[in-house]
Amino acid sequence: MADQTHVLFVEDDDVIREATQLALERDGFAVTAMPDGLSGLESFRARRPDIALLDVMVPGLDGVSLCRRIRDESTVPVIMLSARADSIDVVLGLEAGADDYVTKPFDGAVLVARIRAVLRRFGHAGGGDRGEAADGGGLLTFGELEVDTEGMEVRRAGRPVALTPTEMRLLLEFSSAPGTVLSRDKLLERVWDYGWGGDTRVVDVHVQRLRTKIGQDRIETVRGFGYKLKA
Repeated sequence: MADQTHVLFVEDDDVIREATQLALERDGFAVTAMPDGLSGLESFRARRPDIALLDVMVPGLDGVSLCRRIRDESTVPVIMLSARADSIDVVLGLEAGADDYVTKPFDGAVLVARIRAVLRRFGHAGGGDRGEAADGGGLLTFGELEVDTEGMEVRRAGRPVALTPTEMRLLLEFSSAPGTVLSRDKLLERVWDYGWGGDTRVVDVHVQRLRTKIGQDRIETVRGFGYKLKA
């Protein structure tokens, strides 16, 4: 159906791929399942899914490289699947531009919840539902950084800055309370829509990615507490 959310699922394990595809389809998603990274990239370019679900360890083009290729072309949300919670692949996937990750083996209900959480925040185009935090919207200025909370645009020294929707939501949280320390748990709740405890590496990696785009010294680390935007 045209109004179904289209999921690109790349997983080389036949049993996991087929079982997960069936589970997602039962929850109302349209799923295109591919067994390797190269076919996944071809499918992404041909069909432009609403969200990509990528296993880290797939043949041909691994999930991290595939995520990087997708991110070069699109801001579509990406969730990585990793077999180990402590794997460096998790961080590599987030650094490549993934918005979240889920560890295997995973519960189908948890996976669906994470997918829906990502889609909710992307559906708000980077946080439009939190416009009240920006004092009625408009243009916010922090040194050479300009944040247009109505047009959802960012400029640094007059030049446009390309942010993913997750990065934009993160910046909006900081810019709504400049100088205020925001804990990692609070950012997980507000930006990632986690109603449960999550891995704070997701926050740390996205803060670092944001710093590279808006200036390394614009977001300050407050050890033991969190981060704050320098006013």
